[in-house]
Amino acid sequence: MISLTSVHFAYNGLKVINDVSHVFEKGSFTAILGPNGSGKTTLIRLMNGLLKPQSGLVEVMGRRAGDYGARELAQQMAYVPQSQYNLFPATVFDTVLLGRNPYVSWSPGRDDRRITSEILVRLGLDDIALKDINKLSGGQRQRVFIARALAQQPALMLLDEPTASLDLKHQHETLHLLRELSAGGMTVIVSIHDLNLALKYCTSFMILDGGRLVAEGGREIFKEKLIEDVYKVRVKIITEEEQIFILPVEPV
Repeated sequence: MISLTSVHFAYNGLKVINDVSHVFEKGSFTAILGPNGSGKTTLIRLMNGLLKPQSGLVEVMGRRAGDYGARELAQQMAYVPQSQYNLFPATVFDTVLLGRNPYVSWSPGRDDRRITSEILVRLGLDDIALKDINKLSGGQRQRVFIARALAQQPALMLLDEPTASLDLKHQHETLHLLRELSAGGMTVIVSIHDLNLALKYCTSFMILDGGRLVAEGGREIFKEKLIEDVYKVRVKIITEEEQIFILPVEPV
């Protein structure tokens, strides 16, 4: 669905992504992990076309990402940025309806409104459809942004820190929803800080350190030495009923 081949990117000469290659399979739910400054957000932006690699190749559905027009790419891929605040006043319905823009030539039609309504029901947002998005809780607002992305009817969804600033309940609700979307065939990619949340919900993982991809694969990649090297903290890995938990012990 998305492939990266020897991707490099630098800001003002400072290399942020260094020779990263990876293939995201259809229906996978991938967590991009790593400490602050490791390149997680930059990698997401390279995949969604907000940034262009200085060298290497980003392909979406078998085509070079740069060969897509913005409208065409938005029909394949949806992007949910980090939590947004102080937004232009708009109802939940109108915010989600914006997700239909890649398909609208002049103004939203009956089908666009029907699709929006169906998504609001699916995500349990129909009872707040007429509320101002600025009046919602952080968890509700994040659900609205995911609903807007779903209105694009994408094959791929990229989310940058979707659990940032959410309380425990809404973190789990958000990742549970994303896992359901992945199980339904959508390819979901998230950048995330919390290793244990990622281990609970995601099916595949890539770990960045200093802009380099240092590990990729399933849960088997998580080793105490790897976590110590990347995060500079000693940990103990516990396995209980097929679930892995990472417990910090002390800084290195």
